[in-house]
Amino acid sequence: MRVAIMQPYFLPYIGYFQLLAHADRFVVYDDIQFTKKGWIHRNRYLRNGEAVLFTLPLRKDSDYLDVRDRQISEAYNAQKTLAQISSAYRNAPQFDTVMPLIEEVFGQVETNLFDFVHKSLTRLSTFLEIDTPIIVSSSLGDTTTYKGQDRVLAICDGLGATEYVNPIGGLDLYQAPVFRTQGIQLRFMRRTDFSYAQFSDPFVPDLSILDVLMFNSIAEVRSLIGTCYEMVAPRYD
Repeated sequence: MRVAIMQPYFLPYIGYFQLLAHADRFVVYDDIQFTKKGWIHRNRYLRNGEAVLFTLPLRKDSDYLDVRDRQISEAYNAQKTLAQISSAYRNAPQFDTVMPLIEEVFGQVETNLFDFVHKSLTRLSTFLEIDTPIIVSSSLGDTTTYKGQDRVLAICDGLGATEYVNPIGGLDLYQAPVFRTQGIQLRFMRRTDFSYAQFSDPFVPDLSILDVLMFNSIAEVRSLIGTCYEMVAPRYD
């Protein structure tokens, strides 16, 4: 059983979906503290050859609330953001296919931040024909008494994991021998370089999956998801 655990990201970059497709079970944290600096409520798209942020505005509230306790602002204007995205991509080759999906994602009536992002991930996974179950962390019981690596191990144990996979950025966060003593292999996913045509502009990497979808067919995106990465085993000494 191969398990991955991630924060919920809104319309995340392609590496997120590579991890999702590679795992047998994919856990998203809802019971972690929200951070403004992450990608939970925002991401980037291409406009006039440059990366531009789009954001889900949130109600003013305590900075110490969990993701599941944050709400989208009443001032949220989906149509304004959609108009900007439509203007940026109207000449993209897959616009007519992808824009209805993006309209569906941004047009949700859901006001809870986690539910909004979770439903977006589920909808995109279906569109990309990824059938890995997406599990909400709090549904596995209260693991918030654990921190960092110990929490990951507790979740893996609860799911009967034999392998834990994480993006390469977490290489220094986990101790492989500890996982091994629990009967769990530790592996890291490193995305390999790739590019695709973005109009006639120089390639801008690491944008939201919506950019990848606008310029590539579903078959091409699935190929990128399934092939453009390598798995790295940590050192055990």
